[in-house]
Amino acid sequence: MVQQQVISPQDIVILLKMIALGDEAWLQNTLAEDLGISQSEVSKSLVRSKYAGLLDSVGKKVSKLALLEFIEYGIKYVFPQQPGAIVRGIATAHSAPPLNKYIKSEEHYVWPSAKGNLRGQSIIPLYKSVVEAARKDENLYQLLALIDAIRVGKARERELAMKELKLRILGK
Repeated sequence: MVQQQVISPQDIVILLKMIALGDEAWLQNTLAEDLGISQSEVSKSLVRSKYAGLLDSVGKKVSKLALLEFIEYGIKYVFPQQPGAIVRGIATAHSAPPLNKYIKSEEHYVWPSAKGNLRGQSIIPLYKSVVEAARKDENLYQLLALIDAIRVGKARERELAMKELKLRILGK
């Protein structure tokens, strides 16, 4: 019997890290170290992403159009999130760059973190190591914040986030 392959939240984080790296070469162990995910989990993730068509058959190149389609139409249903209690944390969604340039709001969304400098409604990140990984990589941080805008945002936030993601992922 074949086990069903199911996309996990860390798969999206890994794919976004690969995009954040651009043309920079990467190895599984460096992805694991940068993201705070075990090397075996990175390996399993790459297999799942290939199976889902989010990576090419070699497992080195993100299928950008497929990933964007999944983000636009599926991520808020597969990895839903509702804003929680007011906590100290790191800005995300419309409260973080780049959307905070376009959207001014008294209501902030944050990933809970003692190292944060903003109080707002808590948003559980896609994966537990996201906060630390995002602190090391500004491009990854902004991609993850845009994903959160799609997961929790209203129509305008989602539209702006998708426009920005297309620009960053496709260069268009």
